[in-house]
Amino acid sequence: MDEPARKELGALLRRRRNEVERSDYDLGPVGRGRTTGLRREEIAFLSGVSVTWYTWLEQGRDINPSRQVIDAVAVNLHLSEVEHDYVLGLAGFTPRPRPELAEPEPVPSHVQHLLDALDPAPSFALTAHWDVAAWNRSYEGLFPGVLDADPAQRNLLQFIFTDERVRAMLPEWELTSRQFLAEYRAEAGGRAGGPQHVRLVKHLRALSHDFSRAWDAHEVERFSSRVRIFEHPVGGRLVFEQVNIVPQDAPDLHIVSYLPLPEGDTPAGVRRLVGEE
Repeated sequence: MDEPARKELGALLRRRRNEVERSDYDLGPVGRGRTTGLRREEIAFLSGVSVTWYTWLEQGRDINPSRQVIDAVAVNLHLSEVEHDYVLGLAGFTPRPRPELAEPEPVPSHVQHLLDALDPAPSFALTAHWDVAAWNRSYEGLFPGVLDADPAQRNLLQFIFTDERVRAMLPEWELTSRQFLAEYRAEAGGRAGGPQHVRLVKHLRALSHDFSRAWDAHEVERFSSRVRIFEHPVGGRLVFEQVNIVPQDAPDLHIVSYLPLPEGDTPAGVRRLVGEE
C-alpha cells in the first residue's frame, strides 16, 4: 500500500468513525453530551485489534493490515458495500464477489427422515449460516411463516429479529434473541471474514436496529440445552426442552428439536399446532 492510499484509507476511516451514531452501538453520550462518534479504543475493541494498531491505520502508517482486519473494521463502522469495496481496494485487496442471499441446498434425504421421525417435537435443520433448510410438520405449525418465506430469506436470525409473529410468541424476546445471536457468533468465529457471513450481517443490520445493537454487544455463548417457552395463538402456552443434534454424516447441519414438556399442557398444544385437536 503506497503512501497516498494509506492516507486516504486513514482519512476515510477517521471520518466514518466520527460520524456514526453512538446509540447504534448501544453506547451513551460522551464528553459534553456528544452522541456521535466512537473513540478509537471502542472501534478497535469491536474489530478485535489493538488500539495502537488501529491508530496507526488511521494515521496512514506504513503497516500491512490483513484482509480480515479491513473487513472487520468496515463491518463495525457500518460502511456501505461501496465503501467496503473501496477500503479493500485502498489496502491492496480485490473485492470479493458478494453473494446474494440464496436458497440453501436441499438437505440429504436421511436428514428429512430424521426430522419427520422427531414429530411431534417441532424440529428443523440449520445450515452453517443459520438458514432454515428443512423442518417437520410440527415446526411448520409452530412457525407458520417458515413455509411462506422467500427461501432466500428463510434465516432463523431474520425470523427472530424481523418477524413480529415470532416476537409476539417469545415472552422473553430480548433474552432469547440475544442468546441465539451469541450462539451464532460462537459458531461463526472461523467464518467471520467470509463473504456469506459479511453479507448476512450487513443484510440483517439493514433490516433491524435491534439486530445491530445486539451484534455490536459482541456476546458469545456456546449452545446449551435449555427450556424454551412460546405463547402461541393456536397452541397456547408451550414449554419445550431445546436440544441440538449434529449428524456425523452431515456435520455442516444442525438439527434443533423442541421436546415437549408436560408444563402448560404442552402435548395437547402441539397436537393443536397440526390440527389434531
